[in-house]
Amino acid sequence: MSLQQGFIAFIITTVLTACPGLQPPAGPMVIYHPEASQSVARNWNEMLLQVIRNDFARPVVHARNLFQTSALMYDAWTVFADGDKPYLLGQTVDGFSCPFSGFEAQTSLEAARDEAISYAMYTFLQKRFENRPNINQGIDRFFLELGYDKRFLSTDYQSGSAAALGNYLADCMIRFAAQDGANELYGYTNNYYFPINRGLDASLPGNPNITDPNRWQPLIFKECFVDQSGQCIFSDGETQFVGAEWGNVRPFALSNADMTSYTRDDQSYKVYYDPGSPPHINPQAFDDSSEIYAWTMSTVARWSADLDPSNGKMIDISPGNIGNVGIENYPSSFEEFQQFYDAKTYKALGSGYPLNPYTQKPYEPNLVPLGDFTRVLAEFWADGPDSETPPGHWFVILNYVSDHPAFEKRFKGEGPVLDALEWDIKAYFTLGGAMHDAAIAAWSVKGWYDYIRPISAIRYMADHGQRSDPTLPNYSPAGLPLIPGFSELVKEGDALAGNNNENVGKLKIYAWRGPAAIANPVVDTAGVGWILAENWWPYQRPNFITPPFAGYVSGHSTFSRAAADIMTYLTGDAYFPGGLGEFDAPKNDFLVFEEGPSQAIVLQWATYQDASDQTSLSRIWGGIHPPADDIPGRIIGEKIANLVSEKVESYFKN
Repeated sequence: MSLQQGFIAFIITTVLTACPGLQPPAGPMVIYHPEASQSVARNWNEMLLQVIRNDFARPVVHARNLFQTSALMYDAWTVFADGDKPYLLGQTVDGFSCPFSGFEAQTSLEAARDEAISYAMYTFLQKRFENRPNINQGIDRFFLELGYDKRFLSTDYQSGSAAALGNYLADCMIRFAAQDGANELYGYTNNYYFPINRGLDASLPGNPNITDPNRWQPLIFKECFVDQSGQCIFSDGETQFVGAEWGNVRPFALSNADMTSYTRDDQSYKVYYDPGSPPHINPQAFDDSSEIYAWTMSTVARWSADLDPSNGKMIDISPGNIGNVGIENYPSSFEEFQQFYDAKTYKALGSGYPLNPYTQKPYEPNLVPLGDFTRVLAEFWADGPDSETPPGHWFVILNYVSDHPAFEKRFKGEGPVLDALEWDIKAYFTLGGAMHDAAIAAWSVKGWYDYIRPISAIRYMADHGQRSDPTLPNYSPAGLPLIPGFSELVKEGDALAGNNNENVGKLKIYAWRGPAAIANPVVDTAGVGWILAENWWPYQRPNFITPPFAGYVSGHSTFSRAAADIMTYLTGDAYFPGGLGEFDAPKNDFLVFEEGPSQAIVLQWATYQDASDQTSLSRIWGGIHPPADDIPGRIIGEKIANLVSEKVESYFKN
């Protein structure tokens, strides 16, 4: 599967039904056909990615799915390998044991190995998705196409049956997963977390229901919202915080030395790589933290002014002009944050590379409208309906790299070229471990700090007025900053003043005009203009708005930085094969909730970190995260990649 095929249908950001126990209509059967040219591990990974595209968009759940299936295939593979240590088979992991007394196959090594992997994956996935008939039927069909018998249920591997070995491996992983802290048996629901704020109905102006502007706020959907498969789930209530207690899940490489335990409401929250508190606003007084809060949230709205392809602004998005940020250039103070995320200089995009290290030639310019680049970037990395979610996104990138004609499958870029199966097995196990621990670390922070999203914060501040000038109307420490050309007070005679001047004195901002400006998404573009700040909307559709969990830290930043560093570790090269990774977004055939892009766009990256950095920025343009959520997530991702890289060395033979 190509990179483009893997990503063509990811449109909106992560969402789970407002009623966690509610299941969607069955939907069409999930279909993926085995590719004879690919390894058995690659085929099962592609099948799982297709399953994820048809399941609820739950990043933490699918990070766990990707890791546990990768570990399962790795363990099956080690039975037939020489010197590589299993993860669970014959081991004790966090007090759970999976006994193993050796195996002698009745058939050839290759046939037995493929059979064991296939039965392990089939049995495990059938159990994992037992309540999803469209998924189960698709897995059945895929398994039958491989030529196996789903009626064979024995786990007696000592008989020499590779199928029984696979079933036994699956049984071990199923039992391990039942006690790993994810609460799978009860639909991954939270045991004790509850939101402190009442829900926000974004279809109405402002944010009158919020109690604490520093804590996460649910959203109210009176009719429906769109699930991962594009199905409309009817509900009348508030979204639930998905994964608020995910810090309780057993990690792969993270340890207690990386964890701090906190208590709130007599309940324990484990926090890995604690980045410290995000900026908080004091509604009664000015202080440094409030200033940072006001800046970081208003920056999201300011960046949305870039989402207009007709503004005449052009940008060269080739690696010759952007990328090459370098972690040493990440901001470490409030002042540096303001410089790094300045919308005029785009320092956060980097300064690019003078030459492609493989061709030793300059990268060709790639000049496109800024409004197209930002919109495509926001949707490309959104990882919502019909996508693999953020952790699966990087498995697609891994598969894309593995298929590249210029790539050699050498572990860490060294030693002999590995056969396709060994490369896939070890690469999936390594990346899966990193995505699993990235989910645990990021959501452990989200659950404890329980931080507000921009849609809630910006509307809250808009309700309180302006914070810049005490001589002007609507002055409040909880208000938005006044910035000429971006955020101003509505005056008499203003187009936004209202028929009876009811909006005079309110805040207006120059930003993306939102879904209300789109009658027909096939032909309409919302564009950018002056809107009442109380009506600000992220670059999202009205039946999604923002993900159903707290903001700080950014999961996309954590996942992507961890994955980018793992890709560098696995391949032994920071660069995409040939020094260039690309994705095509066809003209007027890519964006979903408005028309666009206005011309064909080719996203390009020189390195895996460049792709990761753009992932992080896409969440600001998308209205999902402020800058304060971003950098801490990137730093945590780097730490996780280093930890996982070291951990897998203890499993793989030298």
